[in-house]
Amino acid sequence: VQLQASGGGLVQTGGSLRLSCAASGRSFRYYTVGWFRQAPGKEREFVAAIRRNGDSTHYADSVKGRFTISRDNAKNTVHLQMNSLNSEDTAVYYCAAGERLILSSIAIPRLYDYWGQGTLVTVSS
Repeated sequence: VQLQASGGGLVQTGGSLRLSCAASGRSFRYYTVGWFRQAPGKEREFVAAIRRNGDSTHYADSVKGRFTISRDNAKNTVHLQMNSLNSEDTAVYYCAAGERLILSSIAIPRLYDYWGQGTLVTVSS
């Protein structure tokens, strides 16, 4: 599976962005998909994840109520709608896909099988 993240950019505090993760290769529907982010000098951190059929979503506490993850398996695409952005959301955002993830491991980067190249989100004050 090849993943392509897009949609990053520069936005002002309080603004919104919608990230997309497009997959090619094996059908997306077999994978849990997660979004992670990495700010300069910091470790990669979990943002959100969505299970294979889209009926279960999970969020980091820092983004709950502001970010929404969704998927369209017919189009092999996962989206991350980000609202009420602030400076702490500035990071490179990565999408990742994992086939055999259980709920307790969904936030662990090393357990994902495939990664996209990242898209930069910059929130200015």
